[in-house]
Amino acid sequence: MQKNRRYQSYLKSVVMGSVLAFSPLAARCQNEAAPSTPPATELAADLKSLAASVSQLQSQVQSLNAQMTELHRSQQEALAEAEQLRAELDRTREQLAVRNSEGAQAGTAGQEVLAASASSLPGPSASASTVSSNMQQGQASDDLSQKSLQQRISKLEDDQELLNDKIIEQSQTKVESGSKYRVRLSGIVLLNTAVTRGSVDNLDFPQIAQPEPSAGVTGAFSGSLRQSQIGIEAFGPDIAGARTSANVKFDFAGGFADTPNGDVFGVVRLRTGTIRLDWTDTSIVAGQDALFFAPLTPTSLSSLAIPALSYTGNLWGWTPQVRIERRVGLTENSGLLLQAGILDSLTGDTPEQGYRYPTVGEQSGQPAYAMHVAYDRHVFGREFSVGMGGYYGRQNWAYGRNVDGWAAVADVAVPLGNFFALSGEFYRGRGVGGLGGGIGQSIVLSGPISSAGTTIYGLDSEGGWAQLKFKPRDNFEVNFAYGQDDPFARELRLFPASSLYYGGSLSRNVSPFVNFIYRVRSDMLFSVEYKRLQTYSLDSYANNANQLIMSAGYTF
Repeated sequence: MQKNRRYQSYLKSVVMGSVLAFSPLAARCQNEAAPSTPPATELAADLKSLAASVSQLQSQVQSLNAQMTELHRSQQEALAEAEQLRAELDRTREQLAVRNSEGAQAGTAGQEVLAASASSLPGPSASASTVSSNMQQGQASDDLSQKSLQQRISKLEDDQELLNDKIIEQSQTKVESGSKYRVRLSGIVLLNTAVTRGSVDNLDFPQIAQPEPSAGVTGAFSGSLRQSQIGIEAFGPDIAGARTSANVKFDFAGGFADTPNGDVFGVVRLRTGTIRLDWTDTSIVAGQDALFFAPLTPTSLSSLAIPALSYTGNLWGWTPQVRIERRVGLTENSGLLLQAGILDSLTGDTPEQGYRYPTVGEQSGQPAYAMHVAYDRHVFGREFSVGMGGYYGRQNWAYGRNVDGWAAVADVAVPLGNFFALSGEFYRGRGVGGLGGGIGQSIVLSGPISSAGTTIYGLDSEGGWAQLKFKPRDNFEVNFAYGQDDPFARELRLFPASSLYYGGSLSRNVSPFVNFIYRVRSDMLFSVEYKRLQTYSLDSYANNANQLIMSAGYTF
């Protein structure tokens, strides 16, 4: 509109100039008309000149009108194109606003790009050449902006997809708790089916081969879910600079329901439960946990209710304890782990139903003591470690008969290249039947245990296990293991009366096994395992048993 007013003012100026230019001629004609009439030739010449001037003026006006019309049309086209670009940018802004609803920072960057692009659009006050130049620059800028926006939108889509995955994962793993702190549920649903040849102490997870029953039953096919586990882990606030956490684990191997088919209705059993305070280099652990001075265990899905090769050289136990751990860095990829603590002095006593009496270890009036030192470093991208542990627990067998139970343990884990690894533990001890040593036998005695005159000695024993792992892929492994436990036969021979209380003196227990474990996914796995049990009675033949176990597990 400002352009139209400018051109109208210019036209008026031209007309007024023409009028002023011809006003002297008109005045002269008026002054000379009174005295006399001018000659016809002179008047005709003036009129002809005036007509030529008017014709020229009309031509100029028409030319100006044509230019104004062309400029007006160009202006309307430029405005229409600008409005179209603004509409496209508005739509892009709306799309970015939707995609950036969970990414404020990326959205702000997109709005800045849009604002910069919008500010370069031509306005109605620009001249024709400015409009054309700005339109070209705006088109180039818009192309760059569109390319940049597409890249940003693509990145935002990737980020949004990742965020959605994390939200889905969080929604799947979120467990509601009575506090504001995070709780995690985990565990495994494990089905074990087994073909057993021979007689064993426990059909679901055998550790000792027994003499064949008089009925002559030599085999069995069985299935069980009793070794399935459930774990709950909670993460609490920082206390004195330490991260706090707690966990508890259960399984269904606590016995059998007193009902028909109760063999498969496993009773829930507490396994472990700890409270942890973790600083950068120091930790305090209190609760019921595995033996920290014998930290390794063979790999098997057939024996989760108790660790594989228990009573065959592998010391184990879930014992109430309090310990402190200290990590000392030596180099960038090596360090020391120092552990020490006190434990409830458990000795394998069988409790009476419904009552809690002190064990012979607890009757000593003091806890058991243990320590462990381990050196570790990274080799072949995996951890190499070697450790030494010690244990001491006094036992009171009444009438002043005390037995000092102790064990010295060595453990090692060695990676052998990229696919193989060797691990194992070895012990020498006395009176450690409660920890699985001595094939569960802690003492030898000269007569009835209830007699004050009976002499009781701690049974010496030694044993260990070794495992070779072949893992060519992350989801597949083969494990070869061998375990052996040897109570000292000469001590068993000196006190044959021990058989009255332990069902026969066991002098040796041997068990090799091999298994294949395949993970279909991170949460679904299968295993096939073959194990052989050979248990020797004192100065007698071995009882043999074989078992083929097929396992399917789902972890969560």
